Amino acid sequence: MAFCKACGRDIGTANFCPQCGANQAAPAYPTGPVPAAPTAGMAENIAGPLCYALGWITGIIFLLVDKRPFVKFHAAQSIVVFGGLNLIHIVLRFAHFFLLGFGLHFLVWLLGVVLWIVLMVKAFQHETFRVPIAADIADGIAK
Repeated sequence: MAFCKACGRDIGTANFCPQCGANQAAPAYPTGPVPAAPTAGMAENIAGPLCYALGWITGIIFLLVDKRPFVKFHAAQSIVVFGGLNLIHIVLRFAHFFLLGFGLHFLVWLLGVVLWIVLMVKAFQHETFRVPIAADIADGIAK
């Protein structure tokens, strides 16, 4: 029975350790612990909804920190959806003096709350719910 020179795992006749990847032909040098990714311990079905927790702000954070495709997509979709809704709110503030602005402002707010809940629930269930226009833009951002 052969054991890895670096981690001590049974490797059989392999030239490289299946656990740590150490080359068995080369001399073993002690290595420090491999630093874990900041979200390595977080499951995807937890990281996905957290992308939507504070709208586009947490979307940016997770897009920069997490490298898993599922989480990156939800982070990018959060940026596009809630960033777009924030821009619409800003435009409607200038149209606020019209009665039409009040009604549209409320409808956009209601749409944002409903999307926020649906997207968080779907991400928690590990489903990729694609908002029709925003998902295509998010695909481009997440790659």
